[in-house]
Amino acid sequence: MIFNTGAALLDAIVLAVVSGSEEGTYGYRITKEVQQLIDVSESTLYPVLRRLQKDECLEIYDKAIDGRNRRYYKITGKGDAQLNLYKTEWLRYSKKITAIFEGELIYG
Repeated sequence: MIFNTGAALLDAIVLAVVSGSEEGTYGYRITKEVQQLIDVSESTLYPVLRRLQKDECLEIYDKAIDGRNRRYYKITGKGDAQLNLYKTEWLRYSKKITAIFEGELIYG
């Protein structure tokens, strides 16, 4: 993708991916799902997960899988509210960009 993905958009994408599973999901799976959407490295996503957890948008817990602990991330109520805000703002923003690309003038 030739467009840069800013921090807010990356946060929104990660929250959307995590919200897709009621019981939460683990970091590697989050990384693979996000990478299907945008070109981003694993080393970029783990700081995003930590920041979202610090901001109380995600909670973490460990689960034993095949004798090893796997860290899971689950969206919180605050994270769900933030995701809804991102969705609203994205719809507003994307409509404006689409209108500009289609040659329409936007006022207000």
